[in-house]
Amino acid sequence: MNLICFDLEGPLAPQDNAYELMKLFPRGGKIFEVISRYDDLLTLESRPDYEPGDTLALITPFLAYHGIEEEQIAAMGQKAGLTPGATELIFKLKSRGWYIFCISTSYEQYAFPITQRLGIPSENVACTSFPLAQIRQLLGQDEFALLEQTEHEIVNLNPFIDDTKIREYLDFFYWQKLPQTSSGGIIGQVKPVGGRRKVQALENFSTKMGNPLSRWTVVGDSITDSKMLQTVNKAGGLAIAFNANEYALKYATMSVASVSLDDLWIVLEAWEKGGRRVVEGVVKERGKAGGTKDREWFHWLDGTKDITPALEIHKRVRRLVREEAAKLG
Repeated sequence: MNLICFDLEGPLAPQDNAYELMKLFPRGGKIFEVISRYDDLLTLESRPDYEPGDTLALITPFLAYHGIEEEQIAAMGQKAGLTPGATELIFKLKSRGWYIFCISTSYEQYAFPITQRLGIPSENVACTSFPLAQIRQLLGQDEFALLEQTEHEIVNLNPFIDDTKIREYLDFFYWQKLPQTSSGGIIGQVKPVGGRRKVQALENFSTKMGNPLSRWTVVGDSITDSKMLQTVNKAGGLAIAFNANEYALKYATMSVASVSLDDLWIVLEAWEKGGRRVVEGVVKERGKAGGTKDREWFHWLDGTKDITPALEIHKRVRRLVREEAAKLG
């Protein structure tokens, strides 16, 4: 039995849904970039009870304040572009009898339309529940002024350059100021499927399928996938970083940088033939040859201390495929 689980945003669809949603109102894109960087900072310091990807909870008050509707999220899922080669790869995997899963931090209204278009059964998809209509009812007039002021402050901060200010200001807003309002519990209404929650979702699928994590292949690209990649790699499975950033590359078994997801087929076919041992041979051989322009850049990462050569190539190809979303953690 061959089992594979994809992250959604990056491997299967290039855009970042939350980023695009925030752009629906003035200055929303800039606000999201700052909050996304705050998410990275909290994750890197291993803050208790905080998971990478909780950005989707942190932006909830702003989406509610600006009247974003669930239907708008679903419409984005229907119209969203797919990563080149995704349709072809899924077709090949299905024809060879692979069981295909998706675990995504994305809101359910976005994740389900995309996975349905790719033919991944809804029961094989784990994503973030997002009852936005209910959440909006929690937001009172008292918070409008607070959110307006917060937005005014956030747009003057720049990720990386103002990391200390970002951390201090948003710590104060999220954990002191907002909880004092009537809608203080609004963030707690959303539990994004990132970090350890991705691992838990994968373990649930693993139990359902009756196969240990050593039999699984997982594909991810960012900080929200790092724990899932690390867990599968340690278990002896195959953890693939695809057009990844440094947070994913550090924990993967191997990586592929390409403008086409279909380039993974070379690796997955090797996995079919002989598992991780055969994959290692293929990847190392391909790695020596190097890629061709923007395709087939393979790196074996397990046991590698220096990810710099891979990271430089992934940064370049990631920008080509994911465009604006590439700068997010």
